[in-house]
Amino acid sequence: MATGPTYVSSTLKGNVIVVSFNNTGSGLSAKGDTLKQFAIAGGDKKFVWANAIIKGNTVEVWSNEIAAPVAVRYAWADNPMGANLYNAEGLPAAPFRTDDWPCITKPKL
Repeated sequence: MATGPTYVSSTLKGNVIVVSFNNTGSGLSAKGDTLKQFAIAGGDKKFVWANAIIKGNTVEVWSNEIAAPVAVRYAWADNPMGANLYNAEGLPAAPFRTDDWPCITKPKL
């Protein structure tokens, strides 16, 4: 295995987005006490920092501020300080986003 966890899909369960990965190796792990750099948004497309926990080879992401989440992002920044999702072999997860909303740096056509 030459890569860390990579995003595959996400499903909505109530107010929680469950994120599935490839390249989990012997399992997912967090370096530190809690997962960091996860953000979640509702239909208004406004992201807030989110809670996230590892459940097997998935990560469950939620925020009490978002009753009906529609998108999640992980380490979605130029220099995502504190991103700490890894596989058990010590390889870091790749940044990802589940939305396809235009970014503010994307030119309007």
